[in-house]
Amino acid sequence: MIIREIQAKNILSKSRVYDYVINPYTGCSHSCTYCYARFMKRFTGHKEPWGEFVDVKCNAPDLLQSEINRKKPGRVWISGVCDPYQPLEAQYQLTHRCLEILVRYLWPVTVQTRSPLVLRDLDLLKQGYELEVGITITTADDHIRRLFEPRAPPIAKRIATLDTLHQAGIRTFAMIAPLLPGAEGLGTLLPGKVDSVLIDRMNYFYARWVYQKYGLEDKLRDDYFSEASRKLVSVLQKQGIETRVLF
Repeated sequence: MIIREIQAKNILSKSRVYDYVINPYTGCSHSCTYCYARFMKRFTGHKEPWGEFVDVKCNAPDLLQSEINRKKPGRVWISGVCDPYQPLEAQYQLTHRCLEILVRYLWPVTVQTRSPLVLRDLDLLKQGYELEVGITITTADDHIRRLFEPRAPPIAKRIATLDTLHQAGIRTFAMIAPLLPGAEGLGTLLPGKVDSVLIDRMNYFYARWVYQKYGLEDKLRDDYFSEASRKLVSVLQKQGIETRVLF
């Protein structure tokens, strides 16, 4: 893993998903095979394979403190093209320090991660204004997870993280995106741990080789995504969980 400490020019950027997005890091050591954020290499000039580098924006909290005084309040997404709680966050605490600022200024926040490290900031998250935490969980089958997300935390730990957050009174959601083989099993794992669920299909074809290598091509068909999402929606809505399909 190639780690660089850099000085960013800005940190609170406009987003097409929420009002703003903060990415404290460029690159992600989770190295998920399907990650759409690989497109970032076109702009950053990195020659290393995606998942083999992380740029640490050491001045992110200082930039945020400056920019938040000049911009209109809005919902902030942490993060769009990296996992804000990837392993390096334990050392650098950039996400934590940015969250402290956002909480102090009462800005609404949506945190999205795969990592149980988010629980380190549980007390801070509980203080947030209109704050929600989403955990990306793409399958209920940890064997499938290891094929597509070899460096990401196990499924059981992600489910437990959602449970802890939810029981602490924090609004939680599960992001089933992309929907991987075995995702149907999440219908029995998520009730009681989330307020809502978002489902998206495999739109990112970086991982087609994984399907081919392990004989999973039938799971790339349109009818598979439609049937799997239909089953999930049916089970989750019966439990009173707001569920949206994004394709």
